[in-house]
Amino acid sequence: MDAVNPLVPATSDLVWSGGAVVALGLAIWGLVSLSRTAGSASSLAVALWAALILLVPVLGPVAWLTAGRRSAVSRPRV
Repeated sequence: MDAVNPLVPATSDLVWSGGAVVALGLAIWGLVSLSRTAGSASSLAVALWAALILLVPVLGPVAWLTAGRRSAVSRPRV
């Protein structure tokens, strides 16, 4: 007789839900940060960063928060 653990699906659902919440939080944080520095970057760069943040769930916001934000602040808009 197999013993079925009813907690495994619930734990799995909690882990995946937590990951989704983290990904959504990173995307929101990245978009807010992007909107605050949008005045110092070109509109094409802002659109590309926004697309990256929205289309690549975790890596897009992390890339913006680590690399993009520094380069947008260091380069004044001409």
